[in-house]
Amino acid sequence: MQPAELMEALLELAGEAGLEVRTAGASATADAEGSPASGVCRVQDTVFVVLSRSDPVDVQIEVLGDALREHAAAFIEGRYLPPAVRARL
Repeated sequence: MQPAELMEALLELAGEAGLEVRTAGASATADAEGSPASGVCRVQDTVFVVLSRSDPVDVQIEVLGDALREHAAAFIEGRYLPPAVRARL
């Protein structure tokens, strides 16, 4: 599975699991202040995954995979996942 396909599968899974995925780093303000880093945070009961456009796709996949493992383990445990996705998680 190509990285772009894996990323798409993980994004779909994150949406179904209720994680809020945001992309950051495309505005002129972000460029002037430095590029944000990809990461995960919880605000009350909502888990946000912020993916920086300046990070390589492998880093974005790792951050998204970590968020799914940590915050949606019960959700993904009982689901069918393509072997490449399950291996990455």
